[in-house]
Amino acid sequence: MTHPEVMTTTNILNEFKTCTELQYNGYLNITSNKGNQWTFYYRLGRIVWGTGGTHPFRRWRRNMAQYCPQIDVDKLNLRQEDIELNYWDYRILEILYKRKKIDREHIHAFVESIIAELLFDLGQQTNFVSARCSRHQDIVLETPMSFTSANVSMKHMEEAWRIWSEAGLASFSPDLAPVLRKPEQLRQHVSEGVYKNFVNLINGKYTLRDLAAKMKQNVVPVTRSLLPYILKGIIELVEVPDLPLSVTTVKSTPVSPQPQKSNGPLVACIDDSPQVCKLLEEIMSSNGLRFIKIEDAIQALPTLIQNKPDLIFLDLVMPIANGYEICTQLRRVSAFANTPVIILTGNDGLLDRVRAKVVGATDFMTKPVSSDKVMSVVRKYLPVKAKQPPAKTRQNPADLKICH
Repeated sequence: MTHPEVMTTTNILNEFKTCTELQYNGYLNITSNKGNQWTFYYRLGRIVWGTGGTHPFRRWRRNMAQYCPQIDVDKLNLRQEDIELNYWDYRILEILYKRKKIDREHIHAFVESIIAELLFDLGQQTNFVSARCSRHQDIVLETPMSFTSANVSMKHMEEAWRIWSEAGLASFSPDLAPVLRKPEQLRQHVSEGVYKNFVNLINGKYTLRDLAAKMKQNVVPVTRSLLPYILKGIIELVEVPDLPLSVTTVKSTPVSPQPQKSNGPLVACIDDSPQVCKLLEEIMSSNGLRFIKIEDAIQALPTLIQNKPDLIFLDLVMPIANGYEICTQLRRVSAFANTPVIILTGNDGLLDRVRAKVVGATDFMTKPVSSDKVMSVVRKYLPVKAKQPPAKTRQNPADLKICH
C-alpha cells in the first residue's frame, strides 16, 4: 500500500483539476475544518464514485428510489459487513448489477447524481477553499461501472450553486429538514388541501432533498416555495440524523453452508464453478478440514471477513471480479495480510505466475483439481496431519479431477 500524499490546500478546485491532469488512479480524501469528510474515487483522472458527507444512507435511499424504483431497499437482507466498507454503497450496486436487477444506464444516472450531491455539499461547507486533502494511489474500485468527467461535474456544481444562491437559499443546506412550528398561522395563509399536505410532509422527518424526491421536483423550487414560511418562523429547518439501512441475520446469498463442526483449519474456495467447489469440499471434509465455498465473486470479501479462513483457494478467471482483483483487495485487509492465498487456474503461464506474486498470492495451482495436489498445497501452508483418503476415493481417481 502506498503512503498517502497529504496536503492542505487553499483551493479544492485546483486539487480536482490536478487529479484530472495527472490522469490520477486512486482516491482523494477531503476533510473540512469542521471535520466533515468526503472521498472521491478516481480511474484515469475521472471520478468513478464518491462517498461521505452528512447523510450517506439517506442519499443512497433517495437515489435508489429515483433511479432504481424496482428495488425495495428494505428487502435487500444486508449483513453488517456489507455496509462496513467505505464504498459499501458502490458494492451493493455491483451486486445488483451482477444479479441483473439494474443495468448500466441506471448505474450511470445514479453515479452522476451521487457525485453532484457530494460536490454541492463540499462547495457549500468549504466554499472550495481551506481543507485537508490526501491522495491515496490504491486502486480500490478495480472495475468501475461508470466514469464521470470531473471538469463537467464541477461546471454542473457551479451552476447548481449559482441557482441555489440566486434563489436566496445560500445559508440553507438541502440536508436540513423542515418542521411545522406554527400550524394555526399556516392555516391562515394556505388552502385546506395545501395545509394537510404541509402537515403530512413538513414533520421534521424528511430533508429538503427527500421532499423534492417525493414530489418528483427539483430541490430548488421546493425549497423556494417554503422560504416565505421559513422567514416568518412558521416553518423551521432542523438537522436530522441519517437513516441507516436495516441489517438482518438472514444470509443474502447462498454462498456457502456453515462450516462443518470441526476443530480443523478452515479452508475457503472462491470459484464460480459449483463442480470445483463441491470437489474441494469433499477433499477437505475427508481430511478433517472445515470448508466454505463462495461462488459469487462479489460476495467474496464480506464472506471472508465474516468467516476468517486459514487458507484460501482463489479462481483466477471469474465474471465481474477476477482472482487478481480479489487478492489485491484481500491484502489490504489486515486480517488477511498473512493468510495463504492459492491461485487456481487452467493456465500455467509464467506471466500469470508473476502477476499472481505481484498482487500478493502465496502460491499457484493449476487445474484439474486432484486430492493429492490439493492436500500437498494445504499441508505446505497449514498444520494438517497426513490422512489417507477413504477407500472409495482411492478406487475412483477420476472422480477427483475436473477442469474448468
